[in-house]
Amino acid sequence: MRLDHIYEGASPVSVSQPGLIRLSGPARAIALDVLRVNSLQTGAYVSRFRGRGMEFDESRPYQPGDDPRSIDWRVTARSTTAYTKLFREERERPVLVAVDLRSNMHFATRGCFKSVNASRAAALLAWAAHHRGDRLGGLIFGDTSHRELKPRLGRRSALRFVHELAEHRDWQKREAEPNGIDPLLQAMSALRRVARPGSLVVVVSDFAGFDRAAQSYLSSVARHSEVLAIFMNDPIERELPPPGRYRLVSDDDELSIDTYAAPARRDYAKSFDDRLHTLERFCQTYHVHLMPMSTDEDPVSALQTALGRRTH
Repeated sequence: MRLDHIYEGASPVSVSQPGLIRLSGPARAIALDVLRVNSLQTGAYVSRFRGRGMEFDESRPYQPGDDPRSIDWRVTARSTTAYTKLFREERERPVLVAVDLRSNMHFATRGCFKSVNASRAAALLAWAAHHRGDRLGGLIFGDTSHRELKPRLGRRSALRFVHELAEHRDWQKREAEPNGIDPLLQAMSALRRVARPGSLVVVVSDFAGFDRAAQSYLSSVARHSEVLAIFMNDPIERELPPPGRYRLVSDDDELSIDTYAAPARRDYAKSFDDRLHTLERFCQTYHVHLMPMSTDEDPVSALQTALGRRTH
C-alpha cells in the first residue's frame, strides 16, 4: 500500500524539516526488533536483531560455542589462551543512522532522488528508534560536510537528527572540496569509532566507492553491532532504457547518449551487477543485513514490509 499523501506537495529533489517530522506517525508502525530482510543473492538469511544494547563487563577464557566476534584480542594477545568479552544489558540500545548525501545520491530517473528517499528512510528509522525508547545518533555525510550526532534519548534527539538532515550543506553545494579524504571512507571510519557494542547501525547509501578500506571499517562495526545496509538505487542504474537516443541534463551540463549497441548495454548491466554482488558478498560474509530500496519505492511501505510491523 502506498502512502503518497504523506509526501503531498513534497519536492522529488530535496527534503524539508516539516516533511521529515510528518514521518513520525507512520514510523510508529515500523519494528526495529525483527528483521526479515532478504538480500537479492541466493543464500540470503533471515534473522532477528540482537535487541537492547550491551555494555562491556569483563573478559573470560574463550569457550566452545562463544561468538568469535566477541573475542577480546587485546587480552588474548597478552596471554596464551583466547579470551572473549562479556557484556551486560543496557536499558536503551544506541541506534546510529548514517546517511549518504554525496553528489552521486542526488540523482533519479523515476520517483525521487536517491538522496531524498535515503533521507526519508533515515528519518523513519530515527522516529522508530525514538518511539521504541532507544538512544538515537547518526552520521550525515556528503562531499562537502560531515556531521556527527552522539546518541541521545528523547524527542529532541529525533528532531535534531531531521534538522541536521534537512539543513545539510550538500543539498545546496555538491562539489567536493579537495581535502584528500574520501567522504564514504571517513564516514565508515567514524562509525567504527563511535558504534558501541550492541548498537543498531544503519547505513543508507548507494555504496558507490565502497572499496576494501571502507569495507574493513564497516566489517569491524559488524563484529559487535547489528548492521543494516539500505542500498539505494535507481532503475536506470540496473539497466539502460530501450534502444534509442536520450538527452541528459544537469544544472550545468547537457549530453546525449546512444543505447542501441547491444555490447554496451550488456557491459552497463554487468557493471551494476558486479557492484551489487560485491556488496552482497560483503554483507553475507560479515552478517550485515542488506535491504535494497529503489527511487520509485515508498520508504514507509518498504521499511514496514522489510522490518515488520509493530503490533503494540
